[in-house]
Amino acid sequence: MELKLSRPICFFDLETTGVNISKDRIVEISILKVFPNGNKESKTWLVNPEMPIPAETTAVHGVTNEKVANEPTFKQLAKTISDMISGCDLGGFNSNKFDIPLLAEEMLRADMDFDMSHNVAVDVQNIFHKMEQRTLVAAYKFYCDKDLTNAHSAEADTTATYEVLCSQLDKYPDLENDMKFLSEFSTRRKTADFAGFIAFNDEGNEVFTFGKHKGKLVEEVLDKEPGYFGWIQNADFPLYTKKILTAIRLRKFNA
Repeated sequence: MELKLSRPICFFDLETTGVNISKDRIVEISILKVFPNGNKESKTWLVNPEMPIPAETTAVHGVTNEKVANEPTFKQLAKTISDMISGCDLGGFNSNKFDIPLLAEEMLRADMDFDMSHNVAVDVQNIFHKMEQRTLVAAYKFYCDKDLTNAHSAEADTTATYEVLCSQLDKYPDLENDMKFLSEFSTRRKTADFAGFIAFNDEGNEVFTFGKHKGKLVEEVLDKEPGYFGWIQNADFPLYTKKILTAIRLRKFNA
C-alpha cells in the first residue's frame, strides 16, 4: 500500500557513537524522503563525530574511526539536512525514543533550530511492537518476506522501515493511512520534550517525569523552587529538554 501523504515524510536512521542522547554523536545518517506524488529521494552521509567511536559500537554498525576521519562534521552538514527535512513529517524505527531526540541534540549543537510542533512523527517500531512484538530484522521478514542482510547499515534500515510501514498498512485494516493517525498510534506517551523528561498529564499540562518532582506540574515547581530550573540547565540533560523548559518558564512572563 502506498502512503497517503499531505506533505513529504522523511524516514531516517542514525548510526552513532553510542546510545546516550546527551553525549553521543552521529556517525552516519540516511534519509529517505517520500513525496505525496510517490516520488522518492534518498541521501546518506558519513559523519565525523569529533570523538572516538568505541570498538564495541563499531562492532555493531561497522563504522570505524578511520572511515569517518575525513568526512564532514554534523555542523557542516546541518543546513543541508535541515533543508531536506524542513516541512516534513518524520518516520523511523525506534525514532521517537532515540533517533529524533539525538537528531534534535545535534541540530541544536550546530546552532540550528529543531521544531516538530507543526509536523508528526511515525515510529514504525511502536506500531510493530503493538501488533507483533519483534525486531526490525524480524519485522522485515514478517511483513515484507525479505531478509535484511545489511542490518545496522543506516541506508538499509531506513529503506526497510519505509517498506515495513507500507506493509503494515496492507496487513492491518484498523490502521488508517494517515500520518496524524499513525503518529498518535505509534506514540507511547505524549511528551513535551523528545527524551521524555517532561510529559503531558490528562489535562494537557506539562509535568516532570523524574526525580523528586515526578508527576508535579512544571510551572508550579518552577514557581516554588526557582533553583530547580538552574540545576537542570547546568546538569547533563538534553539540549532540547532545556529548550522546552526555558519556553515553559518564559511563558509565564509573556502571559
